[in-house]
Amino acid sequence: MKYQPPFQITPKILNAVAAISELVGNHSAKNGHLSPQLRRENRIRTIQASLAIEQNSLTVNQVTAILDGKRVLGLPREIQEVRNAFTTYEKLPDWHAENVADLLSAHQTMMFGLIDDAGKWRSSGVGVFRNDELVHMAPPASQIPRLMSDLLEWLAETENHPLITSCAFHYEFEFIHPFSDGNGRIGRLWQTLILSQWRALMAYLPVETLISERQDEYYFVLGQCDKHSDSTLFIEFMLQTIENALRESF
Repeated sequence: MKYQPPFQITPKILNAVAAISELVGNHSAKNGHLSPQLRRENRIRTIQASLAIEQNSLTVNQVTAILDGKRVLGLPREIQEVRNAFTTYEKLPDWHAENVADLLSAHQTMMFGLIDDAGKWRSSGVGVFRNDELVHMAPPASQIPRLMSDLLEWLAETENHPLITSCAFHYEFEFIHPFSDGNGRIGRLWQTLILSQWRALMAYLPVETLISERQDEYYFVLGQCDKHSDSTLFIEFMLQTIENALRESF
């Protein structure tokens, strides 16, 4: 039997999919393509917020300065994280979401110079901690190739709407936690990739900014889904976040 991530299609999910689809359709009808300036501004906001969730302290202005080639006072690791993230997001059009080699390549680019096993599945156990409390014990490393193969196969074959699929994948990816580090930023990146393959403008939607603002809720919902072995709540949360990002950004 092929793997099927456990979640329910609720009225809240269906309503969110309808609202998001309408917002995207209205934007496309009115504006067509995003201006290069807005694409760049949203991309910078995305990178700054996604890294801030992972404790990077650099501001939007500092991230902008780094990408403009200016000198910035900051920790070398944090500056490297910004450069890596920008390079990774710029490669989005080259990748296919269901391709394992592309996923590993994205991780290698995102974590270049930051960890020794960039671009490789983790080889040991890992737990997710919040304030020194273990909130999630990821599956054993020996299970990762099978779990990720199943998840990517589901992604390639599912008939669910891409909005739902992207959220379910995001949750499952974080649950598996396939890398020694960088799982959060890659999970958010891959959801963006799945969404961008549905509608191109979604590549520049700064969803991460709203996740950063609701970070405690983001982790709480992830934890609740772990407890219930069901990602419905996370899908509802992420769809609401996407809808809010669309209303605020375009």
